[in-house]
Amino acid sequence: MYQQFYQRFLNATKGKQHYACHSHYFWPDVTREAMLAYWDDSAKWVDDKWEHFFNDVVPAVQQHISRTLNTDHPEQVVFAPNTHEFVYRILSCLNLAAPQTIVTTDSEFHSFNRQINRLDEWANIDVVRVPTQPFATFNQRFIAAIKQHQPDLVFFSQVFFNSGYWVQDIETIVSAVEREETLVVIDGYHAFMALPVDINTIQQRVFYLGGGYKYAQSGEGVCFAHVPPQSKLRPVYTGWYAEFGALEKPKDNHVQYSEDGMRFAGATMDFSGLYRMRAVFDLLASENLNVAGINTYVKYIQQTFLTRLDEQGHALVNRQALVVDSLDQCGHFLTFTMPDDATTASIAAFLKQHGVLTDYRGNRLRFGFGLYHLADEINLSCLHAFENS
Repeated sequence: MYQQFYQRFLNATKGKQHYACHSHYFWPDVTREAMLAYWDDSAKWVDDKWEHFFNDVVPAVQQHISRTLNTDHPEQVVFAPNTHEFVYRILSCLNLAAPQTIVTTDSEFHSFNRQINRLDEWANIDVVRVPTQPFATFNQRFIAAIKQHQPDLVFFSQVFFNSGYWVQDIETIVSAVEREETLVVIDGYHAFMALPVDINTIQQRVFYLGGGYKYAQSGEGVCFAHVPPQSKLRPVYTGWYAEFGALEKPKDNHVQYSEDGMRFAGATMDFSGLYRMRAVFDLLASENLNVAGINTYVKYIQQTFLTRLDEQGHALVNRQALVVDSLDQCGHFLTFTMPDDATTASIAAFLKQHGVLTDYRGNRLRFGFGLYHLADEINLSCLHAFENS
């Protein structure tokens, strides 16, 4: 029922079933017009475009994100081309020359995991990685690690990229952080615009990261962070955007920072992503479609997918191989554990040859779902051919 909004991507991928929207979500057609609007505005405003962007485009997208997260402070939403900028900018608030303890998980996305592995090579950085499995006890074990180590930074995903497991009751985790100076960061990339997210009760305490490449349907180059209000942190890794709101102050040797979320901004970036994201939010609003409605529809598609999978009776790709076996506990992609990495790669390649597009991480095969899927178009009959190949 929503395919009408994705005609350009769908026409470009005719004959294929795209189950990789947890990686690259199709863009609605309105984003093409948004790209042209960005070009036209750049031509119209030229040198004055920054004022236009920050007075018109940025506040509109901040409002949309703030409503989606149920925060009271849209001015605390700041943008960057990728979440890694935010990861390192937050890390730069720590005294990395002194002993630092970081409590995180063994299932964080590459933008954090690679960076933290590099820092872990330093003798003064102690990284505590809590296994996400078994999921039933994750919250309990993660909270125990926080209380035991009293860390300088707590970092965890709301939905883990390598399993799809949805961490619920994040408020209890955040409340377990006893030290006021401890930085708390939630990577919400796989949750934002997929699952209902409400950080109202913890908005004063957490950094919340997200972006457009996945379920916000806006493509790359547009990521955001909700910065705790009243934050006076001074990132070492900083750019000229971070002085917006303080540009008029007298200049001396002291580096000034904006008084809102912009203190975590970087430097010059391509704003076309914000135009795309604004267009997506406006489209959803015009259709009276909120995140709860999106989630309800996608859960229906997921259930239909599993029913069709049951009909195939495949020896490897089946419900028993699900990493998270409850749709109520997973995000918008299903993850299956295969016998080994090579088998997983072979299955993914075979499916691609037969027009079923998915992806994998190690020995985990992932199928993602979005608004552009129709239950009647789910066809997994090619799995029989793989089993007999």
